[in-house]
This record gives sequence, C-alpha cells and structure tokens, in this order.
Amino acid sequence: MSIVVPEEANELIDERALSKLRWRSRRGLLENDIFIDRFFKKYSSTLTVKQAQGLSTLMELADSDLLDLHLGRKSLAQVNPDLVRDDVSEVLNMLRATTKGQNEAS
Repeated sequence: MSIVVPEEANELIDERALSKLRWRSRRGLLENDIFIDRFFKKYSSTLTVKQAQGLSTLMELADSDLLDLHLGRKSLAQVNPDLVRDDVSEVLNMLRATTKGQNEAS
C-alpha cells in the first residue's frame, strides 16, 4: 500500500482512481455490494485520497468480516487491530451512515 503525503490526503481522487476503486470494491456477497453501491452513489464525487485508502483497506477483508463491520456486529479491533486507523474508521462510519439512511427511508 502506498503512503500518502499529508497535503495530498484531503485531495479528491481522480476519475481513473475512482473507477479502479469501484471495480476493486465488487464483492461476492450481495449485501456487501448493496452497501458499497450506496456508498459510491453518495460519496463518489467527494471521495478523498485518504478515504479511498481506507476503503481499499476494508476491501481486503473477507466478505463476512466486512458485513459484520457494516452491521456493527464487530468492531475494527475485533476484526483486526491493524484496522484501527483514522482513514478506515472514517470510511466505515460513512458506510454505516449510508446504511442507516437507507433503512430510515424505507
């Protein structure tokens, strides 16, 4: 994984990087795909380099761990203590916010 220089962390990711991230974020579990699709619909135009790194880290997880994180059944520390980072926590909160927003709209 590449290290981001702090001043670059808050820059928006470019279209090519966004497209690659979307492709890499496709999952085998339908529920995860739905959550991630909602995330991209809401945040794709404002996604920063830092947030993209956090999402990329989450995409390295097994589908079951990712779903447990989405649903709040496990914490980042329970899944892997190395995940307890600002970028990962921020993106996880964003994912959870899109889920809550959809449940309230239903």
